[in-house]
Order: sequence, then C-alpha cells, then structure tokens
Amino acid sequence: MPFLTDPWFYILAIPAVLITGISKGGFAGGAGNMMVPMMALAVPAPVAAGIALPLLCAMDVSGLRAWWGKWDKREMRVLVPGGLLGILLGGVTFTLFSDQVIKAMVGVTTLLFLARTVWLARHREPPPVAPHDAVKGGICAAAAGFTSTIAHAGSPPLAIYLYPRQLERQVMAATTVVFFGIVNYVKLIPYFLLGNLSAANLSTALVLLPLAPVGVYLGIWLQKHVSDALFYKLLYALLLVTGVKLTWDGIFA
Repeated sequence: MPFLTDPWFYILAIPAVLITGISKGGFAGGAGNMMVPMMALAVPAPVAAGIALPLLCAMDVSGLRAWWGKWDKREMRVLVPGGLLGILLGGVTFTLFSDQVIKAMVGVTTLLFLARTVWLARHREPPPVAPHDAVKGGICAAAAGFTSTIAHAGSPPLAIYLYPRQLERQVMAATTVVFFGIVNYVKLIPYFLLGNLSAANLSTALVLLPLAPVGVYLGIWLQKHVSDALFYKLLYALLLVTGVKLTWDGIFA
C-alpha cells in the first residue's frame, strides 16, 4: 500500500505522535493538540487529520477500557448529542472550504488553545461550582466536536463547560476520555466518506502506529520521574510557532 515518503513530514510527524502518546500516558495533558498542527506544516490539513485519526483511535482503546461506565450519566446525555452535531458541522466544513482555509482554522484553533492556557495560568483560583446546564453543555460539546473534527483539538471547548462543574476527579476523567473516544470513533464515518481515510493516509498511519505505545509508556514514566513545567514551556513555544505559521499560510499564502 502507498504511504507518504517525504522526509520533512516524518521529521514533524514522529515527535508529534510521540508527544500525543505522552499526553495519553498522563503527562502534559495539553500535548494532545500537537499532531494535526505539526503534520499540517508538511501536508494538507485534511491529510494530516486523516493520518492522525486512526492513531488517536488506537490510543483511545486503553482509555475507553479503563473508564467505561464511570462517567457522569446526566452530562453524557447532553454532551454526546452535542458532540455528534459538531462532528456533522465539521464534516460539512471540510467539503465547503479549501485546504488553505482549513489550515487557517487549524492555526487559529491552536492559537486560541494557547491563549486559553495563558489565561488559566494567570487566573489560578478555581471558578465557583457551576450547575448542570444542558444548553451550555450542548453548545460546548458541539464546539468540541467541530474543532475535534477539523484539528483533533476539542479539549478547550469542552473544558469551558466541564471544568467549572468540578465533578469528582475520576468522574471528570471518565466523562472526558469516553466523550472523546466516542467522538473519535464516530469521526471515522465522515472521514471515510470525505476520502480522508485513503489508502495512503491509512498506510502512513500504520507506519507511525508503533510510536503510539512508545509515547504512552514515555508519558507514564515521565509522570513519575519528571516535572512537566519545562516540557510545557517547550511544548507551548512549539505550538505558538506552529499556530502562527499555519495561520499566516492560511490567510496570506
């Protein structure tokens, strides 16, 4: 089966997959937004998303197995339909806009993620406990489904709703992990229909797949032995450069 052979792509993709695996292993949770922005520097954004999705689905297996059935049922009844709507909107967006526009969306999404991270760092006091809100939850879940479909970067919109809810820690983890596991597997349908799961993309994902468990085990090891402060600084600096480059290319190229 054909697969990408561009060395520049692999120079970017290999660390991106490892960093994402590290995030899935419990170290530096924000690193999960790396794959599509970094790969999109070398290939069209829909191709990057198509290569990344099977890798994310493979990484999700252990999380789904560990957290299945432990979520907040009331929240999931709101979040899952919202996420499905967002996936539909994201799939339509892929059909309506050019690669240049999609690349700009990926870049802007990356920069918004960084802006939110900086804001949270400067406002460390936890917000008051927010009540269950079906409308807000549905809107945030739809936004998460949309940005997840475009760039596999759905965490910030979902966090806007879930974090102020201050659910019990395991319930929060289960709700988040299972929501995005469901979203990722449902995304296989529009990605297949749009041609993003082409033979070349699947073959390239297969080449990169052995890196996924390596990254996960690295994340487990790093969580136990290394402070994540320096890692986050390097990660966010890389995301800043990537986000600016993609946004510039999408708007001015």
